[in-house]
Amino acid sequence: MIKDGFSLDGKVILITGASSGIGRQCAINCSKVGATVALFGRNKERLNETLGLMHNKERHVVYINDLIEYDKVTNAVKDLVSQKGKINGMINSAGISTTLPLNALSPQKMEHYFNTNVIGPINLTRQVVKSGYVSEVGGSVVFISSVMGIVGEKGKILYAMTKGALIAAVKSMAIELADRNIRINSISPGVVETPMSDNAPYSRTEESRNRIEKLHPLGLGQPEDIANSCLFLLTDSARWITGTNLIVDGGYLAR
Repeated sequence: MIKDGFSLDGKVILITGASSGIGRQCAINCSKVGATVALFGRNKERLNETLGLMHNKERHVVYINDLIEYDKVTNAVKDLVSQKGKINGMINSAGISTTLPLNALSPQKMEHYFNTNVIGPINLTRQVVKSGYVSEVGGSVVFISSVMGIVGEKGKILYAMTKGALIAAVKSMAIELADRNIRINSISPGVVETPMSDNAPYSRTEESRNRIEKLHPLGLGQPEDIANSCLFLLTDSARWITGTNLIVDGGYLAR
């Protein structure tokens, strides 16, 4: 067990996108430091794979849902609290990405990405921070944004607009919820080696992959790099941090 300041012993943590990549690693890490974890995702088989990698797997609970199924999400949060007790923290890791030029966009595509990457996680947060669901002593919510929410790149309009919206929303949520001791922060990763990045256009050829790697002075990230940062923001060691966007990018933005 990690020393007390970095422990989640006895705390209930909800993690979306827990079926793979960053969300999966967050779930594993939280279980290692004593948390009871609620795994949210759309794929039952992959969520169960995540569960099998966690410590004390009998302690945790799996919910199969899509964040834009709003009534189903509301019921899942209610069920979680009735089963495991009030929620101490949440990691909003679920999201989708694509690479498309401006002339290939449509209102329907923009709406779909905004619903999935912004409205879904903020609606879930709205449910979790209700007084009947969140711990009386407060809590911590972490959104996974991206460096694309800060800087531009060809073909990343859809992804960038949603991740930038999260960074902006975090600041206002942090101010609004501070008097209840609920901390709201975001993390902006660079490129992390996950199934999502493996399917990205830059991974299709060795040349384009090498170009992306060279943009990160410390190399591409691993899910553990982001999960460790999330873990810190959830713990009492980050008790005086709210409304911020933590850059975890291997030096991408330093260039």
